[in-house]
Amino acid sequence: MAVRKVLENAYGFDDVAIVPGAVTTNPELVTTEFTLGERTYSVPIWASAMDAVVDPRFAVQYSKMGGIAVLNLDGLQTRYDDPDEILDQIAAATLPESTEIIQRVYKQPVRDDLVARRIGEIKDGGGVAIVASTPQNTKRLAPIAIDAGAEVLVVASTVTTARHVSRSLEGLQLAQLVKQVAPIPVIVGNTVDYGATLELMETGVQGILVGVGPGAACTSREVLGIGIPQITATLDTALARDEFFEQTGRYVPIITDGGFRTGGDVSKAICAGADAVMIGSPFAGTQEAPGRGFHWGMATSNSELPRGVRVQIGRNHSLQQLLFGPTSRTDGTENLVGALRTSMATCGAQTIREFHSSRMVIAPSIKTEGKIYQIAQRTRE
Repeated sequence: MAVRKVLENAYGFDDVAIVPGAVTTNPELVTTEFTLGERTYSVPIWASAMDAVVDPRFAVQYSKMGGIAVLNLDGLQTRYDDPDEILDQIAAATLPESTEIIQRVYKQPVRDDLVARRIGEIKDGGGVAIVASTPQNTKRLAPIAIDAGAEVLVVASTVTTARHVSRSLEGLQLAQLVKQVAPIPVIVGNTVDYGATLELMETGVQGILVGVGPGAACTSREVLGIGIPQITATLDTALARDEFFEQTGRYVPIITDGGFRTGGDVSKAICAGADAVMIGSPFAGTQEAPGRGFHWGMATSNSELPRGVRVQIGRNHSLQQLLFGPTSRTDGTENLVGALRTSMATCGAQTIREFHSSRMVIAPSIKTEGKIYQIAQRTRE
């Protein structure tokens, strides 16, 4: 019997609002700590594994600030002795030229010696080496990375599942990988689905990245037509995490990945159930980022089906300003940690786990209600 497909509502950051609590607290009493493996980090905001965002210098600096910066082992840093020269070429290209140049420079093979060298640079600088690779390269690169001192391994692709069907190659067996690299934590992504999240957690992984195509430099949603807005994706995957915890006693953190612009977005994702967030474009806009004020999706280099574009972000602020202020901006794009602390305090939550219990509502007018003069002013500008 034929069944009509039923479409569900799904919500992004602009569609919802956090409800203030009946009890409030002071922001200085709030802790934003996030634990992964044996380490605890004071900043629950990850810098994404993108070549315009993280290089060894950035990773060292952000580690010392209490955050997590993920180095892309499939990127320019592990393909070239002098990646700065290549980054200069990408930044100097015109927009029509940029995709072709990105496709060309990523054809250079990843070198094992450079994988070890870049991790060594992070360790020598006093940073925490957290690295990412695609599923197809993880078998080869994971042992090299761990021998060099990597402390966390991220396996990331546009969509990751525990069951991948292929006739051309043997897929990565996550359960086997987790056992091979133990006690190194393995984080996998990306997913947006309750069922897929449960199956991934059952493989033994220690964290899940959530989000398909929301990033500013990603075009997967346009090219492939897939994805779920980030609030709904976070709610669904967080439910899977909580049920898995009730059944097994093992808590697997959820990291909502992509689509963030403001501290309000960060707060909404964590209130919806994320234990941390992963951000690309705002970090690419810092003075410390290697992208020269530009940002591009990691699928831009795909020669058959590019799913990204180079975007100009500008070098708008320092890492300190982005995360902790001080700031004179009124749009929420700086002092992200301060905004999160204040949001949590307004709900009476002193920890991220407590913040998960705060109420949210569907509120499509949250950004426009009563804002006629702000909207008119932005239009004139």
